[in-house]
Amino acid sequence: MHLPHGTIVAVADGEKLNLFRNGGDEGRLQLVAGPDLAVDARVSRAGGHQSSSSNPANNQQAEDGFSTGIVDALNAMALQGNVKHVLIIAAPKSLGEFRHHYHKALSAILVGELDKDLAGHSMADVQKAIEAV
Repeated sequence: MHLPHGTIVAVADGEKLNLFRNGGDEGRLQLVAGPDLAVDARVSRAGGHQSSSSNPANNQQAEDGFSTGIVDALNAMALQGNVKHVLIIAAPKSLGEFRHHYHKALSAILVGELDKDLAGHSMADVQKAIEAV
């Protein structure tokens, strides 16, 4: 996958977020550490997860809240015009949750999605996964 210079690469799951930026050009990917992104994970707008002794969903609610917080922060970046291109790499379940909350501004600058669980992996592993597409 070829990414334009400056593309923000968000690598996430329901518990972690790492941001990288393509410091290279479209023909030569060179990931560098990206900006810090404040994620508000206090409120989950995801519905349908009820917690009880027979169905403990508290962890799922926390993951959904974090996923929503990630997308809210990415939406804000897109709306502020702070970024021109975004690639999102996330575990399939998290990516599905993200999609529910994309703003039109984020969708407009989204250059792709990879449904891979690479959160917590090295920058080199992330770069290899992008180059393999």
